Amino acid sequence: MIRVLIADDHPVVRQGLRTFLGLQDDLDVVGEAADGAEAVALVESLAPDVLLLDLKMPVLDGLGTLLRLEEHGLSPRVLVLTSVGDREDVAPAMRAGASGFLYKDVDPAALVQAIRAVHGGQVLLAPEAAEAMLSVPAPAPAPAAGRYVAPLTDRELEVLTLIASGRSNREIARELAVAEKTVKTHVSNVLMKLGVQDRTQAALYAVRHGLA
Repeated sequence: MIRVLIADDHPVVRQGLRTFLGLQDDLDVVGEAADGAEAVALVESLAPDVLLLDLKMPVLDGLGTLLRLEEHGLSPRVLVLTSVGDREDVAPAMRAGASGFLYKDVDPAALVQAIRAVHGGQVLLAPEAAEAMLSVPAPAPAPAAGRYVAPLTDRELEVLTLIASGRSNREIARELAVAEKTVKTHVSNVLMKLGVQDRTQAALYAVRHGLA
């Protein structure tokens, strides 16, 4: 069973999610939080696998909740589920440790699949959120940002930053003055070394490490 905690300040939303998710054989809603501070406390006491997190909440908002979870060493997979359409909210949430970002108009079946996906270690973004994340400038890298998790070559690092800027293989090839086939090889190596499945997850890595 995948243990799910719902954090949303609207009781109707929480009840609706609990009722729907409770119909799934592999999901167990273990609790509800009406604000971010309560969500952090319940994560600590209930140890859910996945936290469904709204961004706009009283006491402690969604971003503050993500940061507080990190401070406390708590590491549920966090799937942001919000009605906020602000493009600027996506990148900060992903950099703060969210594993996915969806909007509340998502199809219910797609939400269930998203919960399963983030629980399985995948990074998942609504198409609008992915586009927004790649278009929002990342903050300047910290002095220690050069310590990369993966041993990328200088060329692979160039390719990664271009992936994060939304460039296609053809555009990367033109930018670097190399053959498109060579770019495909570099992209494959980057994905393998980062341990990610696709370009979106690679772009997230770049954003989180101040490379984009």
